Amino acid sequence: MKKYVFILFLTAISITAQAQKGPKKGQEKGKETGKEKAVEPIDYSENYATVNNVVNTLYDVVSGGKKNEERDWKLFKLLFHPDAKLITAGRNNDREFQVKFMGAADYVKSSSKWITSNGFVKKEMRRKTEEYGRMAHVFSSYKTYNTEDRNKEDSEMRGINSIQLLNDASVGGF
Repeated sequence: MKKYVFILFLTAISITAQAQKGPKKGQEKGKETGKEKAVEPIDYSENYATVNNVVNTLYDVVSGGKKNEERDWKLFKLLFHPDAKLITAGRNNDREFQVKFMGAADYVKSSSKWITSNGFVKKEMRRKTEEYGRMAHVFSSYKTYNTEDRNKEDSEMRGINSIQLLNDASVGGF
């Protein structure tokens, strides 16, 4: 299988701003070796092998099933080039338009506590992907829920992610 490395730029545009599951894959595995617990490295390569895997991983990491469920923020950060930006745009509680520019670490720092404590679920509704050479652009519409409301038809919020991906060919090629 070819291995793809992507640079991810994410723009989340929503009616109100809040966003955010921990993947089942990629959990650290421990082995008992005498008195110590050795930690095997996690192979995340499948999570960014294709455009679809990157987008699915992004949703898996920020969405949660239960309150106080930790997310795999290490995996989240691996999806982004160090210079990538996450840009949120929308109205705050006072209905004022605001834009916020963040790196992946800034996003984790500002959002992880709220995401974890609220059991946030973000579900993709539709996706449109266009690829040209080593670049891909994905429009992905979503709706959000509190954990308890995830089966209801009404969501708390709807929005769209504009995701730009670039295969930098450092590990493989198209």
